[in-house]
Amino acid sequence: MPTPDSSPAAHLIAACGGRVTRTRIAVLEILQDSPRSLNHDDVAARLAADGMPHDRVTLYRTLDWLVEQGLAHRIIGPDRARRFKAGGEPRSQHAHFHCDRCGHVLCLESIRPDEQFTLPAGYQPERAELVFHGTCADCGRQRGAKA
Repeated sequence: MPTPDSSPAAHLIAACGGRVTRTRIAVLEILQDSPRSLNHDDVAARLAADGMPHDRVTLYRTLDWLVEQGLAHRIIGPDRARRFKAGGEPRSQHAHFHCDRCGHVLCLESIRPDEQFTLPAGYQPERAELVFHGTCADCGRQRGAKA
């Protein structure tokens, strides 16, 4: 386990003015190392596999803090599970692709859901979401191999 001030994750946390804790470092590193977005249970399982003690409340608070600081962003899947991803442009609005077979969520940062549009008088948008549904490359290969 890296010391709290030696890892790139620790430097990012410190740059946000936050307390640099083992849990924050470990969770951010897990999100940074994952090619996929992860839900709370995924992160908890990886912490346990790494021998990192944690409790549910601390993990929820850590994930929320990382999102608030812009070090991660939260994606709500069609199953209503919150998924988290580090990197990219977390404070920007962008589209997502959701694999309906395995649940993988991919950030599509080049596609913005905030294009010009007109709302009726008195309506004020706060955010926009654009989600494409289908089959990811891994599931597509598996399907092709079975055919």
